[in-house]
Amino acid sequence: MTEETRDQKDAMTPATLALEAASGRPQAPARRQGRVRWDLVLLIAPLLILVVAIFDVPLLNTLYWSTVDDAGNPTTEHFREFAESSAYMRIIWRTLVIALEVTAITAVAGYALAYWITKLGRRLRMVMLGLVVTTFWVSILVRTYAWIVILGNAGLVNRTLMDLGLISKPVQFLYNELGILIGMVNVLLPFLVLPLYAAMVRLDERLLQVAETLGASRLRIFWQVFFPLTVPTLAASCILIFILSLGFYITPAVLGGGKVPLVANMMDLLINRFARWEIAAVVSVVLMAVTLSLYAIYQWIRERSA
Repeated sequence: MTEETRDQKDAMTPATLALEAASGRPQAPARRQGRVRWDLVLLIAPLLILVVAIFDVPLLNTLYWSTVDDAGNPTTEHFREFAESSAYMRIIWRTLVIALEVTAITAVAGYALAYWITKLGRRLRMVMLGLVVTTFWVSILVRTYAWIVILGNAGLVNRTLMDLGLISKPVQFLYNELGILIGMVNVLLPFLVLPLYAAMVRLDERLLQVAETLGASRLRIFWQVFFPLTVPTLAASCILIFILSLGFYITPAVLGGGKVPLVANMMDLLINRFARWEIAAVVSVVLMAVTLSLYAIYQWIRERSA
């Protein structure tokens, strides 16, 4: 290639390259392909510094607190104390169980709700989706305290049941695991309904029609065609719900009344009342490891279902 030809290729504009691509002719190799785009580096650097300072540095600091003693020497004593304490392990286990219960209830209720919405007319479907999305506009704290008005001893549900003669004394809905389950399911339900609805409406209706022409009943079409096609989205959404359930603080604190301590409430006590920062750091590291593992599974399922 002569020097004149190289100068012509270097002078080619993006528009010329686009025309060449459209016409099928080979494009000229970029002269700066192996060079660093410092303009892009300078553009991304402020955001990268912000992310590192706000997210990564606190996480690294937490990991540091969990692995050093008061003198700053490396140690595993904090992890050993955490593993040998039955109180910590009992709270961790209770948190996992409640998270599983919330995930199961949300999966059943959310799947039924999403499936029902897909069977509605267009206008009514938009109304129901609007009601689901509206829950994101209301503060979690406000929604949590609203359940006290509804489920309290003098609340709407207990008064209605007593007026109907179904019960003689108020049912204890609050300040126990039942109240926590109700509140958490209410908060997390939209996170499962919306992805499931999107997956359901994307299904090819011809698959269901073919199954129907082959003589399959509606129930068989649902279990053998419709449901298997939505399982990947359901599984990914359930993992997301489980991850979110592990770190809940406001809902267990308010509806549990401090009688059902979970991981987030335990960390609040360790930091603000007992000043055990190193044990709180250990709990954070353990919870982060579980969350990252589940998030990796969530991403794997999401990519397979895409």
